Amino acid sequence: MITAGLIFAALAALLHVYIFVMESLTWTSPRTRAAFGTTPEEAETTRLLAFNQGFYNLFLAIVSAIGIAEIGTGRTAVGAALVFAGVGSMAAAAVVLLLSAPDKARAAITQGTFPLIAVVLLILGLVS
Repeated sequence: MITAGLIFAALAALLHVYIFVMESLTWTSPRTRAAFGTTPEEAETTRLLAFNQGFYNLFLAIVSAIGIAEIGTGRTAVGAALVFAGVGSMAAAAVVLLLSAPDKARAAITQGTFPLIAVVLLILGLVS
């Protein structure tokens, strides 16, 4: 179960690196604007906010990746703490998005599914 949980944590981290790219590097591009449903004017106005938010996503991915590496090298307690901090924050952010903007349910589910599965599998793996 731990291995499966780490695979889902890695998938969550990769997804959040992709979100970082969209929010921090390609925010005003037509493809990213289409994904987030923003006009050119809205994208330009929110560019700095998106840039900052993208880095939050990148940092959560990095924390999760370091945790995965720590577990891989036998430091299970430290690694698990980092993975839970990273993917737990990702899952919590997805819940916040869902509750604050129900029209963005698809994005919230996309953002939160891998982290939630990772949390559940890691808990099951660590307690058995």
